[in-house]
Amino acid sequence: MTFGFETLAIHAGQDPESRTGSVVPPIFQTSTYAQDAVGAPREGYEYARTANPTRDALQQCLAAIEGGRRGLTFASGLAAEDTLLRTVCRPGDHVVIPDDAYGGTFRLFARVAQRWGLDWSAARISDLDAVRAALTPKTKIIWVETPTNPLLGIADIAGLSSLAHERDALLVVDNTFASPYLQQPLAHGADVVVHSTTKYIGGHSDVVGGALVLNDEGVAQDLAYHQNAMGAINGPFDAWLTLRGIKTLGVRMERHCDNAERIAEYLTSHPKVAHVYYPGLPEHPGHETAAKQMRRFGGMVSFRAAGGEQAAIDVCNRARLFVLGESLGGVESLIEHPGRMTHASAAGSPLEVPGDVVRLSVGIETVDDLLADLEQALG
Repeated sequence: MTFGFETLAIHAGQDPESRTGSVVPPIFQTSTYAQDAVGAPREGYEYARTANPTRDALQQCLAAIEGGRRGLTFASGLAAEDTLLRTVCRPGDHVVIPDDAYGGTFRLFARVAQRWGLDWSAARISDLDAVRAALTPKTKIIWVETPTNPLLGIADIAGLSSLAHERDALLVVDNTFASPYLQQPLAHGADVVVHSTTKYIGGHSDVVGGALVLNDEGVAQDLAYHQNAMGAINGPFDAWLTLRGIKTLGVRMERHCDNAERIAEYLTSHPKVAHVYYPGLPEHPGHETAAKQMRRFGGMVSFRAAGGEQAAIDVCNRARLFVLGESLGGVESLIEHPGRMTHASAAGSPLEVPGDVVRLSVGIETVDDLLADLEQALG
């Protein structure tokens, strides 16, 4: 029987608990499990780093809502990324990343992975020719965000999948900005989907986590081995909070999109805004591609302040309802200056974010209140 997204979000991996009938999966807050005999653990549970029933429920649910066969969860999005790189890549391999990648992802490649021999280069992922030109005989992964963070570039997932597979490389898609509700990269040919579940999936700014979802069972087994061997797993309470957030992901994303569309339209006509980045706008260069592979266009909006970097900083500091803070995807609206906050690690590099950019994570508050706050902040 085939189920819709919202049904999977509420029920996948979450059958009522067998002993009591609890409709909410329990938090198995344990570090170890009693075994029936040497070499005979109950239902395969030996030690909580290796497996935990609450984490298993989350992993099953994430796989279901992403349309994948296997899901693995981690202590953070970057822990998921690091585990993937160390599983798939070897010293001397090469990876292509977006030329406006998330600052933490850039730092992982440029300051950590590069030190153990992984080569990388940046390319405009919305341009297939630019990505093709960045490939080398040692390219193991094409790594994309779509939409990108913070300039909301759009990648053609199917086109990049074909390009990657021509070179026997993997296409890895960071789907954090879109969420599984708006976009399912595996259906368009991606090999692995990455999430910071801290963001839209958790949705309430109260838990940190990461995830990988994929179809290839061989790669999944290797990842599960490294998940256990490296140990960057999420705890049972974090898994439980993330599961609770997933249940309302569909309805939350609809409101995020409603509000973001209104705000993007408002900003396009504001005299103190030089440019608006939002794939839902018809003038966005990736609008048509986004419309083909996304259900809607998301809750993230970025813009460039007409007065330059100081004007952008002033807008961030004057906002009141938009909370000045890093992260994104929660029910509350956030505002930040990427160049000095989330993407500060890219300063001085080819991935440096323009100083006049402001990034908004549009929450689910009353949209007229959000518009009023932006009006006074811009004023």
